[in-house]
Amino acid sequence: MAEPLQGVEAYVFDVFGTVVDWYGSVTRALEAFTGSQDEDWGSFTQEWREGYRKYTARVAAGGQGSNNVDIMHREILDDMLASPRWKHLAAGWDNNMREEMVHFWHKLDGWSDSSKGLYALKKKAVIGTLSNGNVRLLVNMAKHADLPWDVVFSGELLGSYKPNPKVYLGALHHLSVPPEKCALVAAHIHDLRAAASHGMKTVYVRRPTEDVGVQDSVKSKSQGGEVDAVVDSFEELAALI
Repeated sequence: MAEPLQGVEAYVFDVFGTVVDWYGSVTRALEAFTGSQDEDWGSFTQEWREGYRKYTARVAAGGQGSNNVDIMHREILDDMLASPRWKHLAAGWDNNMREEMVHFWHKLDGWSDSSKGLYALKKKAVIGTLSNGNVRLLVNMAKHADLPWDVVFSGELLGSYKPNPKVYLGALHHLSVPPEKCALVAAHIHDLRAAASHGMKTVYVRRPTEDVGVQDSVKSKSQGGEVDAVVDSFEELAALI
């Protein structure tokens, strides 16, 4: 299994869902912040994340919106609190509280293998983010979850969101590597397909909150699939290389 990744000098990682557990982390933060278990905070978190997905896709396609995820998360939160489902919460959440909630996304917990696996990978290759998150969010998250990145590539820095080509090509440019010497690690097959279209290597990592209903169908090229490797943890990936 090591052959498909032979010669790879740099591994760049999707972050939300791949490295960190956004769903569990934000749901727990909402429960703790509000002191209430009467609301379905899991659904609130999922709706917030779905707003992120739609917003980043729009901007990636050339539409209107901010390249700063903090601004984006605040816009989505305000829209949610104006909606029929959540408007009963709006009066109790002033500007300062909403800003504090936006920063929940800066303190997402890593999956159980993330930190240890990244430290092992760091000994063998360059590791960095390739995330839609803004720079300060990614740095704060790295400190919170002990993620030892060599470099932080952000949609904010590279001028768009994935899957816009600017993001993948920008990372390759700044790493000074040809695409076949750089691998994207992600829990989202659509992200990996976009990276592969630019010649990058691809590593699919299974995570419980991501690609639900799709995970089992993703196979490595050696098994007749479309990605270079499939793993269940970063520690498994480190062992492959």
